[in-house]
Amino acid sequence: MKSDDVAKYLEENPQFFEDHAQLLSEITLPHPHGGRTVSLSERQLLTLRERVKELEKKLHELLEYAKENDALQLKVHQFNCALFGPHDRNTLQNLIVNNLRDIFAVPHAALHLWKDEPPSAEVLAFADQHQQPVCTHHSAQDTLTWFGESGEHLRSFAYLPLRANGQTIGMLILASEDKERFYPEMGTMFLQRIAETLGSAFRLHV
Repeated sequence: MKSDDVAKYLEENPQFFEDHAQLLSEITLPHPHGGRTVSLSERQLLTLRERVKELEKKLHELLEYAKENDALQLKVHQFNCALFGPHDRNTLQNLIVNNLRDIFAVPHAALHLWKDEPPSAEVLAFADQHQQPVCTHHSAQDTLTWFGESGEHLRSFAYLPLRANGQTIGMLILASEDKERFYPEMGTMFLQRIAETLGSAFRLHV
């Protein structure tokens, strides 16, 4: 008889140990960390302790994730509040780039509005194609030139197409020398919120 057959039999006959109660005190199993044998009940207790540790670890990870999200949400709020005021287009652009550096510690940011700096056909197609921010380890099209001499040192990028009244009006690019700052699998919810806020902020300027 195979071990799978025994397991299946016990699952289908839960009264087995009621009929053979003495086995519960007689069965011994290897200790999970070696060195000795333990009773079935002690082994169950050890298993439960291990599961509790795993759950505590997962809970800690979730709490840390929640703290990070709260901190990021606060930064987005601070960033949005800083945009309010009677700013002209150039002042607003400079304010955005400076606040991205000061609030989010983004070392490099480039913001182009099509009204001031018409894009190449490739960049325009890229911006129109993506409804959500795009994070990548490679620059898209000819946008690396937006960063001047710093471009050759950049290793990760976040592309945020900006829209107003249903039309693409420009694009914000965040970049870093750190390859892990922006990566394809990262969540973009907060980036999308920033892009939507900027689209609304520039609606009156396009």
